[in-house]
Amino acid sequence: MADKKIELLAPAGDMERLRMAVAYGADAVYLAGTTFGMRSFAGNFSPEELKEAVQLCHSRGVKVHVTCNTMPRNDEIVRLPEWLEYLNEVGVDAAIMADVGVLSLAKKYAPRVACHISTQASIVNHVAANAWYDLGASRVILARELSLDEIREIRAKTPKELEIEAFAHGAMCVSYSGRCLLSNYMTGRDSNRGQCAQPCRYQYALVEEKRPGEYFPVYEDEKGTYIMNSKDMCMIDHVPELIEAGLDSLKLEGRAKSAYYAAIVTSAYRHAIDAAQANEPLDPVWRDEVEHISHRHYSTGFFYGQPGQYTENSRYVRDWQIVAVVDSCDENGRAVLSLRNKFSVGDALELVGPNVRPQPLTVADLWEEDGTPVPQVRKPQMKFTMQLPCQVPPLSLLRRQADLSPD
Repeated sequence: MADKKIELLAPAGDMERLRMAVAYGADAVYLAGTTFGMRSFAGNFSPEELKEAVQLCHSRGVKVHVTCNTMPRNDEIVRLPEWLEYLNEVGVDAAIMADVGVLSLAKKYAPRVACHISTQASIVNHVAANAWYDLGASRVILARELSLDEIREIRAKTPKELEIEAFAHGAMCVSYSGRCLLSNYMTGRDSNRGQCAQPCRYQYALVEEKRPGEYFPVYEDEKGTYIMNSKDMCMIDHVPELIEAGLDSLKLEGRAKSAYYAAIVTSAYRHAIDAAQANEPLDPVWRDEVEHISHRHYSTGFFYGQPGQYTENSRYVRDWQIVAVVDSCDENGRAVLSLRNKFSVGDALELVGPNVRPQPLTVADLWEEDGTPVPQVRKPQMKFTMQLPCQVPPLSLLRRQADLSPD
């Protein structure tokens, strides 16, 4: 397996999350401009920010994939050529698309940009994969609903030049690869144009036809029912099998999630891939990192059969909170940090960073930027100084255990 290289593709919802993904080991990032992306409520990138993102990533040997995977209407698609020309101009490596018309425009207006077919296209068989390849796609991103055996068959029956990507971690949709009509029907927000309101997570009640306005609760517990709950996918224990199945890229879901999430999940899968490619077991400390991010109850998706549902509640598990980000650190561990959540002298924290093994620490001293000792740091984004156990790179994180799950 050591000679099989596989790409780690991480989410970047905005510039802060992009910097985290790059620092923590991504081979490539995927992001969106302010239009034509399936996460319209993520921070996303203006044209100027996109250019900066490409320059930053390429300086670190990281590729940039830009999502153009909405289903554009007539009035939207006429604006697409200009955007594709810009992606071509700034050096974007790949565009992700689901619409055959978008593919035809991309071949014309962005000839230097590779065409990747989105999971929104619901590719579940080798004939579809080959058809997209014949139309000019260089990669297909498979539907989440496939098993490993089905992926192996697609790999065996497609040209080796066609790259195959699959999601390995993150949220799963109650609908088929995200092609849901509930949001559009109930709220007017079209999930296929990046505006999903997530009605699958609403609390529902029953109404009898002749009693309008009279609601009969549907109870699984005191807060309601969770009949449309979906678990999160987590394949960190099965990275060798994903590589063996012939995948070229492992994708981490999460463009709408935090910079902390982007850092920790990227780091965990970076170590998992490196261990698999070295034919070594994954160190449990890195496997445990996926338990340190906000998530719903985990499953292995559809890779080994039905993932099942968790219907006890709809809570996210949020057991850890980021408190500060390292700006700089000298060889003695004296660090300048930027505050995210207040903490005090004497607090028990944990330090983690790019290739920095998670380690506990107790806060001994805190200083303001001018050197004044303080018992607590509390102003968001303030700069302060503290002593760390060792020298760590910029964008290392301090976190603390805290149950942030909603009731």
